[in-house]
Amino acid sequence: MKFKKTMVLIASLSLVASITACGGGNGNNTTNNAANTPAPSNTAAENQNTGTDEATTTEEVKPEEGAELLVWESREEVAFTEEVAKQFEEKYGVKIKIEEVAVPDQVGKITTDGPSGLGADVMMIPHDHLGNAAKSGLILANDVFGEETTKNNTEASIVASTYEDTLYGYPRAAETPALFYNKALLPEPPKTFEEVIAFGKTFTDKSKKKYALMWETGNMYFNYPFIASGGGYLFGDNGTNKDDIGLANDGAIEGLKVFQSLKEILPINSGDINPDIKRGLFNSGDVAMDINGPWELAGYKEALGDNLGVAPVPTVAGKTAITFSGMKIYVVSSFSKYPNAAKLYAQFASSKESQLLLNEKIGSIPTNLEALEADQIKNDPYISGFAEQAKNSQPMPSIPEMSNVWSPVNAALPEIWNNNADPKTAMEKAIKQITDLNNGVAAE
Repeated sequence: MKFKKTMVLIASLSLVASITACGGGNGNNTTNNAANTPAPSNTAAENQNTGTDEATTTEEVKPEEGAELLVWESREEVAFTEEVAKQFEEKYGVKIKIEEVAVPDQVGKITTDGPSGLGADVMMIPHDHLGNAAKSGLILANDVFGEETTKNNTEASIVASTYEDTLYGYPRAAETPALFYNKALLPEPPKTFEEVIAFGKTFTDKSKKKYALMWETGNMYFNYPFIASGGGYLFGDNGTNKDDIGLANDGAIEGLKVFQSLKEILPINSGDINPDIKRGLFNSGDVAMDINGPWELAGYKEALGDNLGVAPVPTVAGKTAITFSGMKIYVVSSFSKYPNAAKLYAQFASSKESQLLLNEKIGSIPTNLEALEADQIKNDPYISGFAEQAKNSQPMPSIPEMSNVWSPVNAALPEIWNNNADPKTAMEKAIKQITDLNNGVAAE
């Protein structure tokens, strides 16, 4: 099954203002923190068999006697974890110690701290680190609560929490780009890129540095809708088959022609667009729309106030825009002395109630389907806009070969945009480069 339409969510998905799974929003930070990882100890290996293959309710799982847990959490989200830990301790009598560790660093840290007995029992990691952690034997499968987790969360978050057909993660939150727009310039957001172009013909004025829409035209992270919406994809088999690259199929080329046509209303080269330039122009009202992620939300709200709007990305050639998504997921260390308690905590801290608490504390959006329907989420005009887009998002592939995609595609996009290169020719060249990198062939 190819990593394309089947990955589109069938129910509300969400995104998170603080997630770093996508490399701080630049989309090109897939890393291998688990490289050269030592094999887990015998105790860790034995823990892999803890739990059951059958559906289990939280009430049926009991923490080990005398269990105490260490939880790693980012500094930004410690306030949430402190409250959840307090609730968990009151309910189950398990003491929780919290240690601040940046989310992208946790897999790397467990490779050294785990074998020595100093590592966390429960970690929070970006989903694109999952493959390395699972392959290296650093984490336990989500076996006890697997069926419950799958039923309660969005499809994309479950795919992101799975490696080689095994569910490991307990999804907590997600992020994806959406369309920011200035209501003072554009009272209603466009639903199609044809509408964007029509508006741009009345608004864009290069001599005055005024543009209807601006986004990073040379960055694949933000341009994935032009690849995926019509059926293009990065890797086949749910993003796991490095030998099946769908960047130049008919659907991808159709979308990239739409991408190319937008140069009419954004007549500047990709190298002249960067986050700082775009941010300044949008805040000043000289850019009416921006395709961007939730990390810009606070600044844009401060600059535009009630004039700020958030909406789904416009349709591409009549097809729903599909964006990348990144997930933050809990995982349980294979080195934990208390795997039952750790799994119970991961499930508790990723429940509907906990995800709504996280939203309240830091502005994240849940992956839990019921939480997404809560008034707390649906009535927030900004969060709901991101959540609506995230219904149609695909988790970024987590296989190591993903790191080979960025440079070739980020070179092809400017060729298409700046030089009006044929999209198929440019993408076939990128595919050749990616394939060579995947197979260990030095680039020419």
